[in-house]
Amino acid sequence: MIPDDIVTKKDLEDFKKELFTLLATINSPQPQNQPQWLKNVDIKKMLDISTGTLQNLRLTGSLPFSKIGRIYYYKLQDIEQMLNAFEKKSLKRKL
Repeated sequence: MIPDDIVTKKDLEDFKKELFTLLATINSPQPQNQPQWLKNVDIKKMLDISTGTLQNLRLTGSLPFSKIGRIYYYKLQDIEQMLNAFEKKSLKRKL
């Protein structure tokens, strides 16, 4: 009688296939669930800022935007770049 806890070569091969499949899905680029263009309300929630602060970011040119009618639109990529720029300025001040 063979004990149930013995691992066979076939078990190891199956495990290897499953592991590589899992790693491939983890390492593959995931589709973005985030929309490319965001509105004021999205930005204010994301950054936890007020309407005035958002307006100030627009007026100083810190955050690029597009305006259609009365609605402002922002690219997620531009927000990430702005945050990176502020982070670099903050690090320089600390040094």
